Amino acid sequence: MKLCYYPGCSLKNHARNFESSTVSTMERLGVEIEELQRWNCCGTVFSLSRDDVMRHIAPIRNLIRVKEAGASQFMTPCAMCFNTLKRANQHVRSDPDLLRRMNDFMYLEEVDYEGDVDVLHLAEFLRDRIGYDTLADKVENPLAGLRVASYYGCLLVRPGEVAFDEIESPTFLDDLVSALGGEPIDFSHKVECCAAHQTVDKPQIVAERTYQILTAAQMRGAEIIAVSCPLCAFNLDHRQQQTVEAYPHFRHIPVVYFTQLIAIAFGCPASALGLDLHHIDPNPVLARNGLL
Repeated sequence: MKLCYYPGCSLKNHARNFESSTVSTMERLGVEIEELQRWNCCGTVFSLSRDDVMRHIAPIRNLIRVKEAGASQFMTPCAMCFNTLKRANQHVRSDPDLLRRMNDFMYLEEVDYEGDVDVLHLAEFLRDRIGYDTLADKVENPLAGLRVASYYGCLLVRPGEVAFDEIESPTFLDDLVSALGGEPIDFSHKVECCAAHQTVDKPQIVAERTYQILTAAQMRGAEIIAVSCPLCAFNLDHRQQQTVEAYPHFRHIPVVYFTQLIAIAFGCPASALGLDLHHIDPNPVLARNGLL
C-alpha cells in the first residue's frame, strides 16, 4: 500500500523523532509512505476571515501537490496541520467562487484545485484503514502494565466538522493503547486546550494549563502521557520546567507521541524512537515496565 505523506514543519525540526517513529511503524505495517514533493507550511492556523484569499493559499497549494502526485488523499501525523488543511479544504469545497479566485491567483503552471483531495490524520488512517486488530497482530513488545493517559487536545476533535471522533469524549487513542497491550487511563482534562497559542508571550498560562492537565492524569494513576500534536507535546513536555517553578509540588511525568508508543510495541529500533530529544526522560518509566 502506498500513501502520500505530508510531514509539516515541526516533524522536520524539533519533533523529528515523531517523524522517524512514524516512518518506522508504517514500514512494519507494510505501508509505503511517499513524502509530497515541494510541500510548504500548512499556514499553521486556519484563517477565520472567510474572504481572505491570501491566508488560504498555503494549505490549498499542498492539496495541489497531492494531485500532482497522482493521489486523491494524503496523511499527516500532525494535528495542527490536519486541522488547518482539512478546514481549508472544506472551506473551498463549500465556496466555489472562492476556489475559482484562488485558482486564478496561483501560478499558471499549477493545476487547478477542484476540491477533490481528502485529508487524513495518521491516527484516523490507522483506525479506519488499517484497523486496531491488524495493529495488535504486529505487536512484538506489548505495553503490558503501562498506564497511559491519552491527551487529545483540541485540533482533532474541534470544530465538529473536522473531528473524526466524539468531541467531548474521544476514544481513538485509548483504543490504540489497548490494541498495543497498554492500560488506557481516562481523565478529566483529556480534551482541554494546552494553550499552545500562548506559549511564546504568555508562558505562565501554559504552565498553569500544563499543571492542570498533567496533574489530572497523574491523579488517575497515569505513568505516561500520549499525545497526537507536536504543539501539545512541546507544551506538556518542555514546559514542565516552568510548571514546577510555578507549582513546586508538581511531579514530572513523561510525554510521548502516539507513534512512539506504536514503535515501542512493534519492537522498532531505539534510533526510531528518539527518546533522547524529550525534556522529561521516558526511559525510566519504560524500563520499569520492561519495555526497553
